[in-house]
Amino acid sequence: MTKAKLLRLISGDEDSTIEFKRDNIENYKLAKELVAFLNLEGGTVLMGVENDGSISGVTRDRIQDWVGNLCRDKIEPPITPLLSWAKDAAPGRDVLAIHVAAGPDKPYARVHHGRKTYYIRVGDISRKASREELERMFQASGRLHYGLKPVPGAGMDAFDGRRIRDYFKRVRGGTLPEDSDLTGWERLLKNTKLMTVAAGQYTATIDGILLFGQAPDQYLPQSGIRAVCHRGTEPDYATRVDSDLRGPMAPLGTPSAEIRQRGLVEQALDFMRGNTQPDARLEDGRRVNRWEYPEEVVREAVINALVHRDYSIAGTDIMLAIYSDRMEIVSPGRLPNTVTVEEMKTGVRYARNQTLVNIMRDYGYVEAYGMGISKKMIPGMQAHNGTEPELVAEPHRFTVRLWK
Repeated sequence: MTKAKLLRLISGDEDSTIEFKRDNIENYKLAKELVAFLNLEGGTVLMGVENDGSISGVTRDRIQDWVGNLCRDKIEPPITPLLSWAKDAAPGRDVLAIHVAAGPDKPYARVHHGRKTYYIRVGDISRKASREELERMFQASGRLHYGLKPVPGAGMDAFDGRRIRDYFKRVRGGTLPEDSDLTGWERLLKNTKLMTVAAGQYTATIDGILLFGQAPDQYLPQSGIRAVCHRGTEPDYATRVDSDLRGPMAPLGTPSAEIRQRGLVEQALDFMRGNTQPDARLEDGRRVNRWEYPEEVVREAVINALVHRDYSIAGTDIMLAIYSDRMEIVSPGRLPNTVTVEEMKTGVRYARNQTLVNIMRDYGYVEAYGMGISKKMIPGMQAHNGTEPELVAEPHRFTVRLWK
């Protein structure tokens, strides 16, 4: 940095892009200022400049190494700043300019004593980001959980109120707001991540619509299951049955916990029963119907597809396909978080859509978190016909194949 440019920078006051600091500042305090710049539009800290703009100069030994270390250890994700010197900015006094551009991986956090704190720059002040400001940064960066994003145009009337009441009262055993208490309902749904605030308005989240929407496919066309039954062992246009299973994921129950209206899981099981033939046999003198596929295994595969699929992939549903020799449940998207098939078989825990997992667990669909494949599907198929489910991970889809 030239002396002339430095003098221009310090000729004015500190603002949203310029901060003056003595070089004896503690590392976590400098990290705070850099994080605030990263979370706005970038900025420059001038080390060796007093608050009044006078030049005191840099005296700290190996200050460039010191700055580099704090940018790795005190900022998450770590950064590499641009460092430049203004030599003899005042007689015998040097100034170090530490410049950071607007961060590509917002939001950035200052890490101190094991705690992450997010800062933003407002004028010449670096302050903690509010919850709403932090949420906006996560949304803008695409790092926000996809299911927590707002669904434009989906307010309270987008929900099936009966299912919402059934969930909070029967399933969770909670106390409900009065029907006329819109604010109370919005607060309750926001606290459970079924709604969020976008542009000052309470709006249903993607997870909220998937679970409890009156017509989820109106807002999210990729929310259903396409169920087909083929005559042979390969896909063909002349399917025996081709159905679109639509509606909310959660069922509507009665006070005695019976299902009054089916959710997507029950619809999928109904399709399986209607398009496979049970094998009737006598066991201990009693007639027993043995289905082509064990219901508990199909149920687990369907639930996994519903709660773990990548809903950001539009234009394609989960596929449930029945062939003459097998059934396949195909989920759009690759496995999340570098999970492998072998890890799934041993019970690795993962959740792309945590809210969906949590609420479906409340209903009893997800019983052994992370253990469904190893504890239910594999032993279920082995006991049924001596086979194991085939788990096929591909770049754009994940397939569970069950042999007849």
